[in-house]
Amino acid sequence: MVQIREISKKDAESVAWLSAQLGYESDIEQTSARIKHINNSKDNCAFVALVDDTVVGWIHGFYTLRIESDPFVEIGGLIVNSAYRNLKIGKQLIESVKLWAKKHQVKKLKVRCNIIRTESHKFYERLGFKENKQQIAFEIDLD
Repeated sequence: MVQIREISKKDAESVAWLSAQLGYESDIEQTSARIKHINNSKDNCAFVALVDDTVVGWIHGFYTLRIESDPFVEIGGLIVNSAYRNLKIGKQLIESVKLWAKKHQVKKLKVRCNIIRTESHKFYERLGFKENKQQIAFEIDLD
């Protein structure tokens, strides 16, 4: 049986380990600090999925304002332990963010997905998400 609950700082070790499965390396202290900021923000939500009291997945959503469009919630990250995939855990995590978004009177949920994660594309499409554009992402260090 899967339990979904809000993320807490005590989940930092499991969340950091799961994030590494996607190639995002961060230590427990960094992850704990990020969880604290998310939990203290009214514009962010994060949930974990547990099986037998073990964190097997997490999701982060955030409220987004743009000048050119109505507000929406975007999924910032979603991971389910590879040993627990295809058990509808990802779907349950997304449902938690959908409920949070509806409480914020948002009518659209969006997600960005790396072009190489073709299995993730199929997952989102099965849940009713539709591709609306492709982008190239840029970044700059602010040293």
